[in-house]
Amino acid sequence: MPGTEATRCERRCVLPFEALPSELRPLRRAVVAQLGQWGVPVACEEAELVVTELATNVIKHVGEGASATLVLELKDRRLRVEMYDRSRSLPALRSADCDAECGRGLHMLAAMALDWGAIGTAVGKAVWCEISPGSQMMCRRVERAVVALENYQTGSGMALDGRPREAAFEESVIELIADLLHWTSMCGRDPDDVLDQAQRHFEAEREAA
Repeated sequence: MPGTEATRCERRCVLPFEALPSELRPLRRAVVAQLGQWGVPVACEEAELVVTELATNVIKHVGEGASATLVLELKDRRLRVEMYDRSRSLPALRSADCDAECGRGLHMLAAMALDWGAIGTAVGKAVWCEISPGSQMMCRRVERAVVALENYQTGSGMALDGRPREAAFEESVIELIADLLHWTSMCGRDPDDVLDQAQRHFEAEREAA
């Protein structure tokens, strides 16, 4: 299970753990407990998703039982999550239908994070991301959106074709919205009214966050 003697210095927490499926739940619990001590429990659900994805990647691509370290740091209204392991292979975003290393989880991580990246270290690498402590609702919406877009890309046969990932994803967003408006019209609703309602809903939730 995650190291019980976590190193803490103000709002920084270091949790060593073994990369095993059975260790994911104790690791998430340790994260939730730490965020509760820091007084930011609203970030727990989003942090659990991020930690699960980062730890699962270590299990899949470094190996079960590998030594890894999770670091949490809260500063400047951002929660920074860092995962250290002994592999020098850096993750990279590619199209949604590529191999598991570049699959749905990494796209979701990039979509929900304020910022993210990966760097080499003296003994391996660190993958990090920063999230907003108050964006739990946005996290769920981003997760659903990424899943919907990836399924849409697969069903429509859309591919990157050498274009940047962001451009391909933006095209998918536009095409999906257009399809939904066609469906709305077929159901006898005014697409403009639906867009207005969605925009108001989006602005209200963004303001609340």
